[in-house]
Amino acid sequence: MKQKVVVFSQIDNEILMRLEQQYHVVQINPKNGDVNQQILEHSADADGLIGAGRVLNQSNLKNAQKLRVISSVSVGYDNYDVDYLHQQKIWLTHTPHVLTETTADLAFTLLMSAARQVPSLDTWTKQGQWQRTVGPAQFGLDIYGKTLGIIGLGHIGAAVARRGFHGFNMNILYHNRSEKIEIAEQFKAEYCSLQDVLSRSDFVVIAVDLNSASKSLIGADELKLMQPHAVLVNIARGSVVNEQALIHALKTRTIFAAGLDVYEKEPLQSSELFQLENAVTLPHVGSATAQTRKRMAELAYHNLVDALEGRVPRYMV
Repeated sequence: MKQKVVVFSQIDNEILMRLEQQYHVVQINPKNGDVNQQILEHSADADGLIGAGRVLNQSNLKNAQKLRVISSVSVGYDNYDVDYLHQQKIWLTHTPHVLTETTADLAFTLLMSAARQVPSLDTWTKQGQWQRTVGPAQFGLDIYGKTLGIIGLGHIGAAVARRGFHGFNMNILYHNRSEKIEIAEQFKAEYCSLQDVLSRSDFVVIAVDLNSASKSLIGADELKLMQPHAVLVNIARGSVVNEQALIHALKTRTIFAAGLDVYEKEPLQSSELFQLENAVTLPHVGSATAQTRKRMAELAYHNLVDALEGRVPRYMV
């Protein structure tokens, strides 16, 4: 009898076909009713789950008697109750590293777009307001040779630092839970307190994991430390930044601009951020390229198969 795999979100079609050849596959579909109720029902006799973007915890997994693995098609795992899964001896796997370069690309896309007011000037131009030589209201910020502060020098943070150092001759500052001497040496990066990074940087990129220490790491007091011309970029998790404090800082020009790919609540349907010309807002697309999503799905597939076939998956949380 084939093992049962529950697919709880959209995944790559080729990966889905491969799973269907090997296992009894059930797909969760929002059109079929309450998603959590479907997960609760279908996980009761499931051996594995695969997908991303759903909250999985005791409330929708309490009937899962056979479940051995949840393979998340993501690097972040804040949607999962890790403590509960550990208690139930359910493996949780994820897909780190494969999205590092793509996400770092997006960090610089946000940084440059915010610095040069790209979205607002695009709208301004298309609305026919370019009727004379541009003035100070359309001026942006220089990037080359400026100071880049990175909060969280993990794989993605280091990739952002590499782009800034080699591509834009930037001075690199970083704050991390511990000093990363070998990585920092590559970019002549200076290890600093959070306060120093915020107060000394022209651009600040947040690339930390979401945990109890990093939740609301950047609030009103931290934003006040930043320079009036500074740009804040968040590619980590929305809850790392106090959103209302950021909105206030942008409205009062405490900082020049922000580039955001993540938010406290997602999907974000309405927000004051959407009304601010100095906020660049993207819909959590850090890893959203066809090639990267394909690699993530492939890695998640191998994590799942390894667990179901009795092997220890390579990338376990």
